[in-house]
Amino acid sequence: MSTPSFDQLLEAGCHFGHLKRKWNPAMAPYIFMERNGIHIIDLYKTSAKLEEAAAALKSIAKAGKKVLFVATKKQAKQVVADKAQSVNMPYVIERWPGGMLTNFPTIRKAVKKMTAIDKMTKDGTFDNLSKREKLQISRQRAKLEKTLGSIADLNRLPSALFVVDVLKEHIAVAEANRLGIPVFAMVDTNSDPSNVDFVIPANDDASKSIELILDTLCSAMAEGLEERKVEKVDQQAAGEDDADKGARRERRRISRNNREDAAEETEVVAEETTTEEAE
Repeated sequence: MSTPSFDQLLEAGCHFGHLKRKWNPAMAPYIFMERNGIHIIDLYKTSAKLEEAAAALKSIAKAGKKVLFVATKKQAKQVVADKAQSVNMPYVIERWPGGMLTNFPTIRKAVKKMTAIDKMTKDGTFDNLSKREKLQISRQRAKLEKTLGSIADLNRLPSALFVVDVLKEHIAVAEANRLGIPVFAMVDTNSDPSNVDFVIPANDDASKSIELILDTLCSAMAEGLEERKVEKVDQQAAGEDDADKGARRERRRISRNNREDAAEETEVVAEETTTEEAE
């Protein structure tokens, strides 16, 4: 697992914060200095926190758990969608559906409704509807796909939440905090890091900065998923070896029993022969 160097973070613009008058005092430990009225983030702390978050996400992915990526700001949408898809994780890049975590069963019902519409299309039921009904259902399906299509495979609550800009996604962070779901987030100088479990102090407005941070985290998760696959293969091989050993032990036991039975039969025949000769 590799993390970006200081120069890479600098080149991506991860050190640029917000104007001094917009800062949040809780971010003071992560601010290096002020220049031209703009706060500069301490990239050494960014690197350390990024490495810590990457290690935690790697272990989550290795355990086969899901991480929900959330970013609805324009410059982060496509980057988050691409990176989340690369590691097969759910994501939200449109408006955050209120109660998505705290009222998860209702969200699942909406996803099932989308699946039911797809089933209607496949079995021919959709073709028997009137033109008006088809139009209404198609619009409903498109709306559901836009907001919930990326979480269609999320059958249970995620094990962690990754957020770009906690200020904008404060509802998602609040829901995760309420349910005790760990929050990983890129936190800029205008945000409050107190509700975030794994803070990554970095510029959350530049697409290059967002891409570099996400690339590092998703690479770590990909490593975790690969290690999980290797462990599964090893376990299957070990299981097959145990089965082979068990079969060999069973064959030896049967062979030993057969030899003992043959020996007993020989002894019986010998005794009967001796008895007959004596008579």
